[in-house]
This record gives sequence, structure tokens and C-alpha cells, in this order.
Amino acid sequence: MSEVLSQSEIDALLSAIHNGEIDANEIRADDHAARVRSYDFRRAMRFSKDHLRALRRIHENFSRLLTTHLSGQLRTVIQIQVESVDQVPYEEFIRSIPVLTVLHLMEMAPLEGRVVLEMNPQVVFAMLDRFMGGDNVGPYRERELTDIEMTLMRRLITPAADLLADSWRGVVELEPEFVGLESNPQFLQLTTPNETVLVIAMSVRIGDTTGLINLCIPHTTVEPIMPTLTNRHFLDSRRRQHNVAEEEQVVTAHVLKVPVEVQVELGSTELTVNEVLDLEVGDTILLRQSIRDPALVYVDGTAAYWGSIGKRNRNYAVKILREWEGASDNE
Repeated sequence: MSEVLSQSEIDALLSAIHNGEIDANEIRADDHAARVRSYDFRRAMRFSKDHLRALRRIHENFSRLLTTHLSGQLRTVIQIQVESVDQVPYEEFIRSIPVLTVLHLMEMAPLEGRVVLEMNPQVVFAMLDRFMGGDNVGPYRERELTDIEMTLMRRLITPAADLLADSWRGVVELEPEFVGLESNPQFLQLTTPNETVLVIAMSVRIGDTTGLINLCIPHTTVEPIMPTLTNRHFLDSRRRQHNVAEEEQVVTAHVLKVPVEVQVELGSTELTVNEVLDLEVGDTILLRQSIRDPALVYVDGTAAYWGSIGKRNRNYAVKILREWEGASDNE
């Protein structure tokens, strides 16, 4: 930022101009030259600052979702965060990534074209090491993936397509799908060399291993939806999400008031058909359960809890002891 002159400095400057020590035209020329910037037509700026801010917000959400997914799959702490969102020529992006890397090709219907998720080899081998029960101790020797390793990586990364769709849902409904896996960037023909692409660089830390995951999106792919990448659109989207949340709360409140039938099973046994036909009033049926065993509590016909049978206020009652072991399987 330009310095602010004091009153004495302003007086001295005016005096120098008046005495001919400084030419006023030179000052104007220097001021004009300072406002001129060079423009490289090979690095066309297709995305405005508002676009880049909106895209950063979208993919910060994606990085959080991806962190949760991979941490659960690998059962270890993983840190992923967006480091930069830049627009560069496609040729420059290809030159910036390693010769041997892992490139996940993805389609984002209904948008045209493909995008690529590039993963640094150190990050990939750290994931595979952890996924197969290793101690995740790098650095790793970089090489091409075997067929088995490629299959494991597909299993790890394929759910990321749904996470990307969730991140973009406030802007557009997408159906991302992984369609291929490459290891050599030179074979990747995503777009023309001079075409502008958006590169979202995300830093990754898995234990002591660090690296980058780059998401490369051609400008031509997102061009049809660029008008929606504005702050106003995000505000409208948040309002819609707020209304949906209110509706969900109303529905939940009604559901919580729905009555359900609770039954308690004292015990069970098996009888033959003849024994059932011979039953008479006053007969006693011996059950398998002891009087000290907990009874199974059913909620709307589904086993849910173990309980203890007793009395309260001259009524039979059941005290909930714990959840039934198979309750989660029935949900």
C-alpha cells in the first residue's frame, strides 16, 4: 500500500515542482506505468475471484468428508485440507505432477467431459500399507501399482464420488462416477494443452507420511454452471437447506409421537401337535427359561431389549436391562 505523506513532505514536494527540481509529467508517467500489467494469453483467467472462493468452499467440505471416509476405512487419523485453488493451463498441471502417480478418472454427469483425482505415490502407498495391516512407516519406493493394489485403491476411492456429489449439492445435482485408473500423466488426454483447468490442491498427512491430492477440473466442464458459483446463490441455497431442516424437525416431532406396541416374552418351549391337541384347562407348560433369566422385550414385533420381570403399583412391569445383542442388525 502507498505511504501517506505528511504535511511537511507535501509542502516540500510542491516547492520542488514549483522550483523546477521535479517534472510533474514524470510523476504522471510513473503513476501510469505502475497500473499497467502484462497479460499472458496462454494463461487465460477463466474463473473470477468469486468463482474461486465458491469453489474453495465446496472442496473444503469435500476434504472434510474425504477425511472422515478414509479415517474410517484405514482406522487411523488422517488429515486432509485444501491448500490452494488455482487456474492454470492443462499442460502446466501435467508438468507439475510426478512421472509415476495415480490418476483416478471420473465423469460428473450431467456435466460434459472428465475430471481427474491425482494422488501422490507416497500417499497412495501409505494408504495401501495401512489398508493391508502395515505400520505405515515411509518413505516408500515409488513404482507402478500391481493389479491387486489397483483393485484395493478402487475400493478405497470409489466412495469419494458420492462425497464429491454431496459437496456440490448446494450448487448442482451431480452423479460422479470413477471410470478409470492411470499411472502415467502423459497418457492422460483430459483436454487440450492450453485449456484452462481448475486445480484444487489438498495436503494429506497419514502418520508421518505427507503428500498432495490434486483434483483437476477443466474449465469447459464447469462452464455451464459458473453463473451459480456466486455468494448470492450460496445464500439462497443455505436458506433452502434451513427450510428443509425445519421441515425435518416437524416430521421428526410427529414421528416421535406415534404409538408403538411393546410386548414381553416370558419364555418359550416346543410341543408336538399331539401335545397341543391334548392341552386342557389347568395344564402346566414348562418353559426353557429360569425365573431369574431376563425376558426379551419386543417393540412393534421386533426384539429390542432384555428386561427383568416384576411388579410396580400392583401392576406387572418390566425393567430394561440392556439392548438386545441383535438390535443393530434389525435396524
